[in-house]
Amino acid sequence: MPTNILMPQLGESVVEGTVTKWLKQEGEPVAELEALLEVNTDKVDTEIPSPTSGVLLKILVAEGTTVKAGTLLAVVGQPGESVPLPETPATAVETAGPEKAPVSATAPTVEGRDHELGFISPVVAKLAAENKVDLSQVKGSGSGGRITKKDVLIYLESDKGQAAPQAAWETPGEGDLFRPTELQFGQQTTPTQAIASTPSAAQPAPGALLPLTPVRREIARRMVASVQSAPHVTTVMEADLHQVAAHRAANKAALAQQGVNLTFTPYFIAAIVAGLKAFPMVNSSFTEQGIQLHADINIGVAVSLGEEGLIVPVIRNADGLSLIGLAKSVNNLAQRARSRHLQPDEVQGGTFTLTNHGTGGSLFATPIINQPQCAILGVGTIQKRAVVIDDAIAIRPMAYLSLTFDHRILDGAGADGFLASVVQTLEGWT
Repeated sequence: MPTNILMPQLGESVVEGTVTKWLKQEGEPVAELEALLEVNTDKVDTEIPSPTSGVLLKILVAEGTTVKAGTLLAVVGQPGESVPLPETPATAVETAGPEKAPVSATAPTVEGRDHELGFISPVVAKLAAENKVDLSQVKGSGSGGRITKKDVLIYLESDKGQAAPQAAWETPGEGDLFRPTELQFGQQTTPTQAIASTPSAAQPAPGALLPLTPVRREIARRMVASVQSAPHVTTVMEADLHQVAAHRAANKAALAQQGVNLTFTPYFIAAIVAGLKAFPMVNSSFTEQGIQLHADINIGVAVSLGEEGLIVPVIRNADGLSLIGLAKSVNNLAQRARSRHLQPDEVQGGTFTLTNHGTGGSLFATPIINQPQCAILGVGTIQKRAVVIDDAIAIRPMAYLSLTFDHRILDGAGADGFLASVVQTLEGWT
């Protein structure tokens, strides 16, 4: 009997996805749990496995089409079997609204929503099937008790008495989201030097029409929606990072021996957390019913994917993490973002965003708010500059911090108060 392949709901709040690539073509054989296609949800690519062995009888949704969860994508069966086509063909959906789409009860059993277990992602289902794991025996640590890949790996290690493969989040990356800050503070990074140090990529021919990738299309949609919905205002201050640089220099080597790459990024996140606690209005969203203050502090950190664009993985409950914990999270998310190993839920639920535009030598900029958040903090390149301290000239590592905020929520006094709090935390670091 043919098996329907439906668009899965790949996260708690992910209700649609874009078919980016079919890995099998009609008539080709497919093994159980072999990847059939790639789906992009919120700029995260996920492979969707086949729930059964057979032949890909029919593809019903073309590449580049965005459809709701539960939509029939394809049919897998045995050669010669008839394909029961849907009464109405799948149609592309508008992506501007947050409508909930129910997942069909006939969704493949390798993923979806289980009455007892809750949401099970394709990655978790595949890992469990390959290792013959009964997921009802696995304790979930995700949102609402959801079972994650890490939970399955921990279960395998404890249950079988052997080391499970080391998870990506347990192997911190060496890259820093704030690359120019890795230079010695006696050096200056000019825009020309920054461009010259950027890995070269094939340049398009003049006059060419470049097709929009799913990531670029989603970035375009969100940026236009943001500037159309919220009045943007930007305020700029500068921070003396002398204390932060000294603390990092004193601790970086010791933490490196523990496998922790201490960059400047967690210092900025810690300062943001302190500012959000002091000015909770900045940790909010505008709604027609009123201003919604968020109970959690979830910091999104913009990560460059090169020519493809940006993605913003989220550090959840950042206020509960130490500087070392933040450093581990930054290493983990940056590494997996660049290697395309993020899960859809990991780019959801941010309440404030940090972006570094200083990697190209930019001193300050006016970032666009990541809706529905209230504000976004941009960090310029860190440079040693002559400044006046106690009526004397001193050389200090300085950086401009730009806060773009939603003027429907904040006025200048509140925005400046928050940004001044961030600066004060950085300059008074001990």
